[in-house]
Amino acid sequence: MRLIAAMSGGVDSAVAAALAVEAGHEVTGVHLALSPDRQTLRSGARGCCSVEDAHDARRVADSLGIPFYVWDLADRFREDVVEDFVAEYAAGRTPNPCLRCNEKIKFSAVLDRAQALGFDAVVTGHHARLVDGELRRSVDAAKDQSYVLGVLTARQLAGAVFPLGSMTKERVRELAAERGYAVATKPDSHDICFISDGDTRGFLARRLGDQPGPVVDAATGATVGTHAGAYGFTIGQRRGLGVSAGDQRPRYVLGIEPVSRTVTIGTAEQAEVDEVVTQVPTWTGPVPELPFTAAVQLRAHGSPVGCTVTGTEEGGLRIGFTERQRGVAPGQSAVLYAPDAERGDRVLGQGTVLRARERSASLHT
Repeated sequence: MRLIAAMSGGVDSAVAAALAVEAGHEVTGVHLALSPDRQTLRSGARGCCSVEDAHDARRVADSLGIPFYVWDLADRFREDVVEDFVAEYAAGRTPNPCLRCNEKIKFSAVLDRAQALGFDAVVTGHHARLVDGELRRSVDAAKDQSYVLGVLTARQLAGAVFPLGSMTKERVRELAAERGYAVATKPDSHDICFISDGDTRGFLARRLGDQPGPVVDAATGATVGTHAGAYGFTIGQRRGLGVSAGDQRPRYVLGIEPVSRTVTIGTAEQAEVDEVVTQVPTWTGPVPELPFTAAVQLRAHGSPVGCTVTGTEEGGLRIGFTERQRGVAPGQSAVLYAPDAERGDRVLGQGTVLRARERSASLHT
């Protein structure tokens, strides 16, 4: 096959490109320039896509003897990922920018351009598996990235190659060292790539400015504090509330109302929900017949929980949990996995959470 290797400058994408070359594919390396000021997007293990990363990717491409290009997708990334991130927080939701980047950049903009140029697929360093066209978890549970790939469609998955899903991260580093790549010991990037200092609240404050409002305790209805911006909070948050509720019970963020700028907090019991309603879902393969049982994962590093999935009149999903969950926020992705033991690592699809609640009564909208 003719493949585009998306080379971030990290160890995963380096080894993925090498394995594609060694498998006999015709590979061209591509590094994505995602910021107009690329010197600002890495600080140690934080951030990515800097000039340093481009150089690391080029050195690996040179060692493989493959063509290498830098594609400038800064405008597309700013619009589809960064501005979406800011708008979602301003609306009181909690987005996942890595999921949005996979959906809009790596497997939309990049894949579309690659196929328009005559390539068959894009190979990446994601830790996930494709088995007979089905998206499955990586064998390395600690590094599994199937959650952030759950938004991809069957067409996009047909244009993807994930060589690392059958090995551990330790093995990936060993393969890089065996090939003499300097990135073998390069730290993994983490947090949000376009917030290189890790200060999400500070980033949003610079973009959205001061938007003061009240902090209200749901247990009493009393205003127990104020804040500088509701965008600085997420559903389920416990630390950093900056308020005293008058008793010793810990408080969690229950709701964020962006119009009135009200942040509602409550007890652990009040923070628990057993159902979410989602937007219209995307499916990684054939659309399952409703209703059905599955396992759902609500965060990138969360644990799956059993669930029953039904439809809504608007075309979304109603997902009822077998165990109550805490910290479920609008904007998160509810990724569904097959329920059976043999294929329980198979991703079925996902829906973006509109609201989380108790089945008997809504806790937050």
